[in-house]
Amino acid sequence: MKKHFLIFIALFGFLNVFSQSEKEKVVSTVTKEKIEGHIYFLADDLLKGRETGTPENKIAASYLANTLRGYGVKPVTQNVLKGSNTESYFQEIKLSQVSPIKRLLLAIDGKELKKKVVIKPNKIEFTGEAIYLGYGLESDYKGKNVSEKIVIVRSGAPNITDAGAAFGVVGQKERLAIEHGAVAVIELVDANEMTWGFIDHNFNNERMEIASDPKKDENKKGLAYLWVHDENNIQAKEFESKNNLSAKLMMEGEGKKAIISQNVIGMVEGTDPQLKNEFIIYSAHYDHVGIGKPDETGDEIYNGARDNAVGTTTVLSIAENIAKYPTKRSALFILFTGEEKGLLGSQYYVENPVLPLNKMVYCFNSDNAGYNDSSVISVIGLSRTTAATNIKEAASTFGLKAIDDAAPEQNFFDRSDNVVFAKKGIPAPTFSLGFTSFDGDVTKYYHQPGDEADTLDYDYLLKFFESYVLAGRLIANDPKTPTWTKGDKYEASGKTLYGN
Repeated sequence: MKKHFLIFIALFGFLNVFSQSEKEKVVSTVTKEKIEGHIYFLADDLLKGRETGTPENKIAASYLANTLRGYGVKPVTQNVLKGSNTESYFQEIKLSQVSPIKRLLLAIDGKELKKKVVIKPNKIEFTGEAIYLGYGLESDYKGKNVSEKIVIVRSGAPNITDAGAAFGVVGQKERLAIEHGAVAVIELVDANEMTWGFIDHNFNNERMEIASDPKKDENKKGLAYLWVHDENNIQAKEFESKNNLSAKLMMEGEGKKAIISQNVIGMVEGTDPQLKNEFIIYSAHYDHVGIGKPDETGDEIYNGARDNAVGTTTVLSIAENIAKYPTKRSALFILFTGEEKGLLGSQYYVENPVLPLNKMVYCFNSDNAGYNDSSVISVIGLSRTTAATNIKEAASTFGLKAIDDAAPEQNFFDRSDNVVFAKKGIPAPTFSLGFTSFDGDVTKYYHQPGDEADTLDYDYLLKFFESYVLAGRLIANDPKTPTWTKGDKYEASGKTLYGN
């Protein structure tokens, strides 16, 4: 018994030394001065808010790539620009800057519908029949002839009533309408004025999208797709009671301008002969919203210190640390462009990965709106992966508490780059500054010109960054591969991706 007790004490002592060693490795590379240096540069007026596609966004990308180079982080061998013999930290992305349609008219039974946005543009001049088809799903087409007609549908599905979620089934409805010969889809969206205002701003202003292949576009059958505001389904109920509807739709095509932007990518190989074949992704977006409406002081530069110079700096911090002290699993560092334009950089990446996605066992994303509680770290999706224990341990090591999303109504999990990896099956939470509600100092700075580097609490940030780096190290060194928790909505996608 005494022998077993001594073995237990020795083992406990070894584990404690290991834990202290990991903490010491973190403390040796993460300093307040380095944190301030990165954030003050990225949020400087010189970068004019780092809007995707601007020269200032490219300056930020160059700064990040050269910082990774200076740390000893390597470019990924497969990530080579076409026509170049030089490995690159940049993944080039071709984007289209889309100007809104200038001429658009929609009338049903002689009544013009004015609150509308174009989801899928297609030059069209149509006068003819329209037909109401419920939700516009497969069963709604049975026994109905919609050839050369406009299809009018309700937004979403019987179990999908949220406008954001309704957007997720647009592709399915578009495909069905094309297959059945319709010329356009008019989707009636049940949303309050505030939500509709967001939709209107998003689609009726200049926007960006990933550039499509012109050759594929030539062979693709066009279909106009519009959303129309219909709070409480008043219009839908009226159309539902009519067998015959007349429609007039005139739409001019959109204007497009080619834009080039870039993700910044680097890697460090793991030390374990087996585990180095598994990668942990450490990610954040480095773009922000650029120049916009001036505040009461006349400041028109949206500097984005919190969103997301802080998140970018988490990735730089762990990149420096792992380059100096490699972990058992390999590390892939990705800094995304275009998040503020609709997750464009991460969307492009998962369709064009520089390494196979099934080797990526975890994505430790960092994105921020702001904070109103400097005693906590908010991890969006904390309880959804088995790495929650590692993250909580890391936070407590530096005197903080890791908590889950305190504002689920904001749907943050689906609003940052982590979600595109989650949809592929990769466990992917988002590490964020601490908030216990989405108000106060969070909304005060979120997407505002006042989000400047000198408004941050760097004593809190030091503990925040130390916690992220330690959490990443614990996950990367854990003998057990992190997974989705049992029953998570993305668990099945994970099993498909990893073949288990």
